[in-house]
Amino acid sequence: MNKGGGGPTAAAASAAAQKQKTLLQRVDTDIGNIVDNFSFLVNVARVNDPPVRNSQEAFMMEMRASRMVQAADSLLKLVSELKQTAIFSGFASLNDHVEQRTEEFNQQAEKSDRLLASIGEEAAAGLKELEAHYYSSIQRTKLPNPQP
Repeated sequence: MNKGGGGPTAAAASAAAQKQKTLLQRVDTDIGNIVDNFSFLVNVARVNDPPVRNSQEAFMMEMRASRMVQAADSLLKLVSELKQTAIFSGFASLNDHVEQRTEEFNQQAEKSDRLLASIGEEAAAGLKELEAHYYSSIQRTKLPNPQP
């Protein structure tokens, strides 16, 4: 069981911050690609007379559409990765919470054991004092002796 500090280490926090920064950059890049390619598709989608130009524009539109699909696929993978990260970090958080609660209960058990030992010592001392008082008491010596 982990008896160390309750929070994440500095290295883990730094790694989490770096991962977040990387994921945000990926989101920005993918969304930028989708917007750029869509804008290009809208600009190229006009009708022109020369057939060669139309075939070139059709090819460009297919290429841009393909890039949009790739960027969307990248975003879907990113969402999946974020879900996995959330699930696994949730389990890590839950494990940390369980470890923290276990440590708290262990401390409470130790405190209870010390308290019970103290109460036992006080009871033993009180009983010893009462026994000493009883054996030295006049009432004990005045008890009638049973005759056989």
